Amino acid sequence: MSTIPAILFPLFAIAALGYFIGRSIRPDLTTVNRLTVDVFAPALVFAALASKDFRLHDYVPLVLATLLAIVGTGLLGWGVARLAGIQAKTLVPSLMFINAGNLGLPLAVLAFGQTALAPAVVILVVANLMQFTLGIWIFDPKSGWRGIWKVPSIVATVAGVAVGALSIELWPPLLTAVRMVGEISIPLMLFALGARLAAARIEAVGFGLFGALLRPVIGTIVVWVILRFIELPERERALMMLLGVLPPAVVNFILAEHYKQEPDKVASMVLLGNAAALVTLPIALALVL
Repeated sequence: MSTIPAILFPLFAIAALGYFIGRSIRPDLTTVNRLTVDVFAPALVFAALASKDFRLHDYVPLVLATLLAIVGTGLLGWGVARLAGIQAKTLVPSLMFINAGNLGLPLAVLAFGQTALAPAVVILVVANLMQFTLGIWIFDPKSGWRGIWKVPSIVATVAGVAVGALSIELWPPLLTAVRMVGEISIPLMLFALGARLAAARIEAVGFGLFGALLRPVIGTIVVWVILRFIELPERERALMMLLGVLPPAVVNFILAEHYKQEPDKVASMVLLGNAAALVTLPIALALVL
């Protein structure tokens, strides 16, 4: 019982700091968020994938499990949307695409140590790849996929995998510098998450609560079924169980606003979903630790 608060306190303390500063000072984090997306997070991904200790073939089952979790959650969410008379484009993306960056990466490192960073990055890469391909297609089936190569994290993924596949050994001080730049993103993403939530408005509270509760329920069910069929190491099984209860990613709101797909409802689901993590994450950690 003492371990779980020790793991979660840094996450919520940094996010709370961002929230209160966002409420009081209202800083313009546009440039900071752009740097996180375009520089810091890609550096973290590249450093993890380009490390000589990272072997992609070791993570093929994890990649498959993550893909199935995302798709399976989407299919179940689509069924719920049809039964509840909700627009699937509003509900489904926020069920499928979770906060694997802002919460997932720090949570993995704090709960399981630095050795969990590589598999957590694999989950993040798969989630990002799916969000900027399948996720955008859900909002706009006519959209092309060429724009995916403009996403810095995807470019960093390809570069990191290529370095590993070709057995290119980078100069250790260079890799250390890239890793240090990448590690900036972990606390910065938490801080920015809190600041962004401070600026969000809770509207369509009923829909938000429904989606916030539905996300961990469906996610846990889908992951539990997947783990019955795909054998994973104990640490990766634990990460998958945490993936099942992670709240919706903030990017869901940004895309909903861009495609004019009931952004107020999506914002409520994202905001309340991340607030509900105060309850769901301790429960999940109690089960996997």
